[in-house]
Order: sequence, then structure tokens, then C-alpha cells
Amino acid sequence: MNFQVEGQNDYTYDAIVIGSGISGGYAAMELCKKGYKTLVLERGGKVTHGAYKTAGYAPWDLPNQNMVTAEEIAKHYFKQNRLHWWVREDHKHFINKDDEYPYDEIERFDWIRGHHLGGRSIMWGRHCYRWSDIDFEANAKEGIAVDWPIRYKDIEPWYDYVETFVGVSGQKEGLKQVPDGRFLKPFQLNCAEQHMRESIANIYPQRVVTPGRVANLSEYKPDLHKGKRGVCKTRARCVRGCPYGAYFSSLSATLPVAEETGNLSIRTHSIVHEIIFDKKSGKASGVRVKDTETGEELVYEARIIFCNASTIGSTAILLNSRSETFPDGLGNASGELGHNMMDHHYGMGASGELEGFEDKYYKGRKPVGFYIPRFRNIDEATRRSDYVRGFGYQGGAHRGPNKPQGVIGAELKETIFKPGPYHVAMTCFGELLPYHENKMFLNFDKLDMHGMPIITFDAKLRENERLMRLDGVTCAEEMLEAAGAKNIYSYNDATAPGACIHEMGTARMGRDRKTSVLNKWNQLHDVPNVFVTDGSCMTSAGTQNPSITYMALTARAVDYADKQVNAGRL
Repeated sequence: MNFQVEGQNDYTYDAIVIGSGISGGYAAMELCKKGYKTLVLERGGKVTHGAYKTAGYAPWDLPNQNMVTAEEIAKHYFKQNRLHWWVREDHKHFINKDDEYPYDEIERFDWIRGHHLGGRSIMWGRHCYRWSDIDFEANAKEGIAVDWPIRYKDIEPWYDYVETFVGVSGQKEGLKQVPDGRFLKPFQLNCAEQHMRESIANIYPQRVVTPGRVANLSEYKPDLHKGKRGVCKTRARCVRGCPYGAYFSSLSATLPVAEETGNLSIRTHSIVHEIIFDKKSGKASGVRVKDTETGEELVYEARIIFCNASTIGSTAILLNSRSETFPDGLGNASGELGHNMMDHHYGMGASGELEGFEDKYYKGRKPVGFYIPRFRNIDEATRRSDYVRGFGYQGGAHRGPNKPQGVIGAELKETIFKPGPYHVAMTCFGELLPYHENKMFLNFDKLDMHGMPIITFDAKLRENERLMRLDGVTCAEEMLEAAGAKNIYSYNDATAPGACIHEMGTARMGRDRKTSVLNKWNQLHDVPNVFVTDGSCMTSAGTQNPSITYMALTARAVDYADKQVNAGRL
């Protein structure tokens, strides 16, 4: 799909969406479908769906076995590659260079970014799990931070709505901590993973090994996909961009639908510096933009503004939108803007070998393995005395390479082409509490090359997370032992916030304007025509991957905004 790129002669729209990623693309589609002439502003360059330059590369087409040289890492990716597995030749063109987009840290923060049309929807892990009232009620029950202004019943119909469009494969399990959804058929567990499901259930019945729920099309629905997206080819090259549209992204799904309405305009290379507040009306009048190619500064006006520039990007824009009414940032009367930074913490888990399946193999490289939902602190029977909240696991089993010892010549050639034993690994993802002290802020005395204040991070894991991690590793070891795994190896390498790429908080929803930035409709308490529906709106972090929740909140907020416009309130 070759999207129209807006010229510089039209400056007034019904709606402006800042950002084109998961939530921004969804906001644009919903607004366009409701008849709003909508401008999407993307700070990065254009990417055309289908023209993903490395999508068809074989392993031998990539230099250095897909590894980026140490010299290039040291020059361009010295923070992005702290994770060691992230920056690779096949998708480095989607990753920001740290020397071009600097940030500062009081405590280490691993900010994983990519500036381009479609944002991180091209690169995301695609796991989609609903939240439940265990999550929405936790803050209130435990006296932590502030209460969510919504409950599961408020968002349930919107989960139904977005899952139907997104296409989420999965298996119903009837679990209260991760409610079932509108699923396509699952990518089935392989024989080793099925063995894990059965053997773990025999010893730990509350620990459920289920196929991961992902936004990859396991089947084609003609009435829904209408030729725009194809069934997953199980190539395991998702991070490069999928020319088949087999996984959900802004480029393959939402933006094409928005364009079909005739209401969509897109402007790339456009950094939003601020949302302009009109004191007389008490509303935002538009946005101030810098063109990164020409250096020109432009102002675009709209009746409604959706801020979807990512958790950190959206909050940076709001903090930079200073006026006489809001000297500390747009809508920041509470002082909470930039605080309560969250992510999931990981870097802990276990792995081992599973014997007894040498006569079985599998076809293809399915896009997901298994998921083990949270099983701690979900009721009184599972209550822990040492920490609150919980964790889940993502993992999988596969046959690794054969590594024969002591053979050479023809015997070596014959042996290495035979598959080795099944290897299983699981990574634990834990909830980080919404500490007020964990924050980001702007340094107005230090500007980047585009004139934006440098972002500084000050966030870290604390005692609750430390104790949770110990239990998470122990439980992983227990489950591998229950499955009969050999040579079990466990690890607990504490990662910094940001590393999981699930950053949340910083412009949280809440019931009280004195302690939160957004109301229950994702609307700024004090600026009613500005909505924020990306990760910055989250009031707590849960254990589930958050993107499907962002999309549900976005569709809900657009519906509300439209009703307010029609009622003459916006």
C-alpha cells in the first residue's frame, strides 16, 4: 500500500494523530472510519508495506551471520545493544542510532526505539493477552499508587472489537487472570511443549502451558481480511517486516483501512515539538511541527488530537508543551506527568534438554511457542507473603543442532545434518510496580539536533521486584524438573527498565485530577480535546504484553470522542 503523503498547503484537519505505531495506527483508522479528516504525523521516514528489504533474505545473504560488527555497535548502537540480542543486520535499519538520538540516565534505562512509518508495530513480539480485574483492581486493593478508573467490564467489548480485526491466534483456557478472547485457531504446541503442558499440570495444576496468543494469522477470514493480509508462512522472520501481512501492523492493517476511507493524510519526517494550548477556549488548537528534512516549522490545527507517540515520546511532547496555564507541561496540574514509569522486568528464567522425542520433528518455524500465565497472587490460595503481583513466562521447545564429539570426515558430515535433542527455554516476565520515584524528565538546557530537550531517565527495580525474581527463577526450575528436563540451567540477570520494550505509565489514567493526568476515557483532565492512548496512559503494568490493551483503549477513546463531538461538547 503506497500511502499518500500530505503536502504543506493543508493545515487544518478534523483530527490529528501523533505517531503511527500500534495505537496511532488504530486511532487513525477509527477516526477515518467515523468520517474525520485525519492527519497522521510521523517523525520518521516512510516505509512501504511489502517493500521490506531483508524479508526475503536467506541466512547466507546477510553479512557476518547476521551479526553487526563491534565497530558499528560501538559507534551507533552502544545503548540499543546492551541487550546483546537486539541489533542485527536483518533489521538494524529499523533501529535508531544512539549517537543521533541521545538521552541521559541517572539510573540505567534501555530505550529501544525506531523512527519510521508504522513504528514498533513492524518489530513487536505480537503477544496479545487480555487484562482482568485482578489487574484493574490491584492498586486499590493493595493501596499502591492510584486506582484504575476502569474495570474489565468497561474494556471487554473493546477487546472483542479489536481482536476480531487484529486476528489473534490462541486457545481458550478459562483462566480468570487472562480472560479468553476472540481467537483464531492456535499455533499448536509441538510434541515437547505438549509434554510440558501435561507433565507440569500433573504436579502444578495452576500452572498452565498454553499456545502463545499472537497477532499472526493462523487462518484466513475472507470477510475480515479482504485480501489485505495473508496466512502466516511460519518463516520466523517477523522482525524484518512481513510482506504477506501475516502479522498485524499499522502498515498491513489499520493504515490501509484508513486510507480506503479517503480521509487519511500522512506526513512523515515531522517531529511534533508541542501541542498548542488556547487559553481562551481551554482546549488545544493544534500542534507545532518541525520538518526534519527542510528544518521548516509548521503549525497544524485540529478539533481533536490523539497523542500516540509512545510512552516516552508522548510524555516528552506534553512536558514540552508549556504555557502560562500549564508551565510544567500540558495537562500536568497534578504534577504526575513523567512519573510512575513502568516496564516488565525480565532477564530471568531457565532452560534444559528434553529426552525421548528423537523420533519426532515439526514443520516450519511457528511464530510463537508457549505461554504460562501468572499463577501467583491471583487469589487467597496463591497469596505470597514476600511480594505482591506476579509474573508469567514465554518460551518454547525446539530441536537444536547436533554437536557430535570426537568424529571427523564423512562421519562428521553425516552426523551434523541430523537434528539434535529437544531444548526447552522459558523467560519470566514480572510486573514492575508504579513507583512515583521512577520517572523521566526533560533537560531544557540541553537540546538534541532537532531542538527538543534531552530526555533523562531515573527508574529502577526495587525490593518487590528482587523478591519476585527469586521466585520466578525457582518456579521455572520446578517446571522443567516436572517435565523431566536434564542439564537445567537457570539465570537471574536483572535488566534495566526499558529492556522489555513494554514501557508504560508517565501520563497515567485515574479518578482524581489531582493525582492523575488522564480520565477514564484517556482524555486529559484539563484539556478535553486531547487524548493519550499509548502506553503512557497505564496506571499499573500487569504481567501481560500490553499492546492489545492499548488498541482496545484507543478504539474506546475514539468512540467516546466522536460521541462528544456529536453532542456538541468537543
